[in-house]
Amino acid sequence: MTIDWDKAVLAPLEKVFGEGGPEGSRIKFYPFEGEPYDIDGIFDAAYRDVTLDPMVAVNTTCPVLGVRLGVFRLEPVPGDDQVYIPRAGKMFLVKEVRPDSHGGAKLMLGEM
Repeated sequence: MTIDWDKAVLAPLEKVFGEGGPEGSRIKFYPFEGEPYDIDGIFDAAYRDVTLDPMVAVNTTCPVLGVRLGVFRLEPVPGDDQVYIPRAGKMFLVKEVRPDSHGGAKLMLGEM
């Protein structure tokens, strides 16, 4: 039996915790090529990324957007694509795309 992770897990989580809402309050995705369009996702302004190195302990904090990859017309391109998060009132650059192998991904963001 195959599990549809998008339908069973990702979409319900996004519905509860996502930034979706009325027109004008949704996340706007700006692909490098093509017209911008609305997406939904779970925004975290201070995601903590930990690097485990026995010699040096490193903690970094950066904004991240959890997304369902199925909402994109083309896969997000690091360094080129941008997102506008209305709740934060800021435009962010997609620095890295980290797929989770279940149809979702973390977009590691950089402030502009």
